[in-house]
Amino acid sequence: MKRTLLFITTTLLLLATASKAAAQNTALKTNGLYWLATTPNLGVEFALADRWTLDLSGAYNPWTFKDDKKMRFWLAQPEVRYWLCEKFEGHFFGLHAHGAQFYGGFDKKRYDGYLAGGGLTYGYDWILSPHWNLEAAIGIGYAHLWFKESPRIHCIKCEVDKHKNYFGVTKAAVSLIYIF
Repeated sequence: MKRTLLFITTTLLLLATASKAAAQNTALKTNGLYWLATTPNLGVEFALADRWTLDLSGAYNPWTFKDDKKMRFWLAQPEVRYWLCEKFEGHFFGLHAHGAQFYGGFDKKRYDGYLAGGGLTYGYDWILSPHWNLEAAIGIGYAHLWFKESPRIHCIKCEVDKHKNYFGVTKAAVSLIYIF
């Protein structure tokens, strides 16, 4: 928890003291759906051109729950976006990649591994005020997972290497955005 707060505070301070951020060229965001799942997250989006932006988002879940149940992970999900009207307003389409490392389990098994993949995103951004926006986005794509599966009580001899391929929803967001 302390590391997460330090990361968020440092990022905010760096953005606030950055040399010049031209109007509506940089946005700081957080995904409310991740917070509902007790996962701290933060994203920064930069304008590349009139209709193109680069979104760099990440999440980190450090929690351990009752009876040593946990799903600890970090996730990075960069995305290039094309806006149909102008950046930070209205409809957009994106191409995202994602990578993560995870460890934990809730039932009788533990999982320790990684995932990587990518997909396509559609979203819409509503202007709430000159600096605040609300964004909804959904993405579909692919993720390849490789991990070790073991009983919840760790046993190195019992570990099994596994691989899974996933096709489906790879991004879901309802984000609150502050535009500099």
